[in-house]
Amino acid sequence: MDPLSRRTFTHLMGAAAVGSVLPGRLSAAPADELTSLTATELAARIRRKDVSAREVLEAHLARIGHVNPQVNAIVTLVPEMARTWAREADEKQARGEPLGVLHGLPVAHKDLVDTAGIRTTRGSKLYENNVPTTDALIVKRMRAAGAITLGKTNTPEFGAGSNTFNAVFGATRNGFNRDKTVGGSSGGAACALTCNLVPLADGSDTGGSLRNPGAWNNIVGFRPSPGRVPDDDGSWSPLSTSGPMGRTVEDVALFLSAIAGAHATDPSALTDDPAMFRAPLGTEMKGKRIAWFTTMGGIPFEPEITRVVNATRQAFVDMGCIVEEAEPDFTGVDEAFPTLRHLTYHNSYAKLSRDNPTLFKDTVKWEIAEAERQRAVDVAKANARQAQMYRHVSQFFTKYDAFVCPVTQVEPFDITVEYPTVVNGVRMPTYIDWMRSAWYVTFMQCPAISVPAGFSRGGLPVGLQIVGKPRGDWSLLQLAHAFEQATGHGKRRPAL
Repeated sequence: MDPLSRRTFTHLMGAAAVGSVLPGRLSAAPADELTSLTATELAARIRRKDVSAREVLEAHLARIGHVNPQVNAIVTLVPEMARTWAREADEKQARGEPLGVLHGLPVAHKDLVDTAGIRTTRGSKLYENNVPTTDALIVKRMRAAGAITLGKTNTPEFGAGSNTFNAVFGATRNGFNRDKTVGGSSGGAACALTCNLVPLADGSDTGGSLRNPGAWNNIVGFRPSPGRVPDDDGSWSPLSTSGPMGRTVEDVALFLSAIAGAHATDPSALTDDPAMFRAPLGTEMKGKRIAWFTTMGGIPFEPEITRVVNATRQAFVDMGCIVEEAEPDFTGVDEAFPTLRHLTYHNSYAKLSRDNPTLFKDTVKWEIAEAERQRAVDVAKANARQAQMYRHVSQFFTKYDAFVCPVTQVEPFDITVEYPTVVNGVRMPTYIDWMRSAWYVTFMQCPAISVPAGFSRGGLPVGLQIVGKPRGDWSLLQLAHAFEQATGHGKRRPAL
């Protein structure tokens, strides 16, 4: 990191006191078992009228008031709006009206996502006071399914990087060790889940932003197939997608059933009936063929990551799977993925950056500059490699049912470090190089899930990445659920 970047980052780390942006902070003691229930269990209790939506909301608001100041996961809280929606949810149920699959569940939205009447900063001082007038599509679908918005979760500036800090709210701290990062860019969402602040939270993923924080917070982050969860600004590019995060695979599947489905203005939107994700996940795993990673094309991993991940191999064998060492060909992805990634930042932020250069962090300006440096032939080659990769993995998955590898190359690093510059003795030239185990998988254009794999010797969570066949979201969720049930690693929560 150059001296200017280091000074800037150190300043941002102290830019906001933890929890200082929460209006009407509650002083209640930690909430009871309601906040520790899975979303699926909680939804069932509400539906049976064992508990009301208002009681569930108040339990989570109390938990937020007690715990959030320690971790800074939820950065904007709207308790009165949420109370109004919870009351309306209870009244709707009392009238016997049809209920959505997420009825009464408190949720929080990533601060990149527009929420009508609720501040959406994108982690940028440029948008510090931005209050959208409309909801993003994912928010509309969650609300239509009965979810109750209680606030927004922290994210890096414009979602760039896998350490959740920004100049508006400061950094989000890892509940398992508050000197460590939660990852990103859906870091606030993952932290809120593992700390039992909400039962569900949405996220988004280009280079690992659903999966990295999932791994480092001992929760489940699911990157669906491109087009599975459509977007307002529909694109042909398969790199970026929104997706569900939860504490269990079953919760993630339930959540996906509410946000997936056709959308007329998204050209890549898949049209399968999302209700399929509400079917029972349990199924026989005997005979499933698992391709186990070797080196992922030679990228470095910290020894603790490979130790913990490789220790889970026996679980697949015990489930009756056939496990073989094999992996896709990742040649050329190092050049192709960044080329296409740079374009997305340039399209979104080039003019804003030119007009407000002091309000953009160096890594975002680097993305924009790289986009302007590369040639049309570079983009054409990257697109060709992307098409070639899809053909390759389609053939790869005629032999295998899933590919298994680590989510991350490193353990959660110190919160004062912007990003790792060395991994197991190998220098990382840019701020995304240390995340290749995630964005190599992005380039495969397949669904991928991060599930808890255990803990390092230092007590930090490690995630297992399971990659499914193209558009094979359902069978991937079934395999991840079977692994989760066999190991139980995801039950451990931070001692806050």
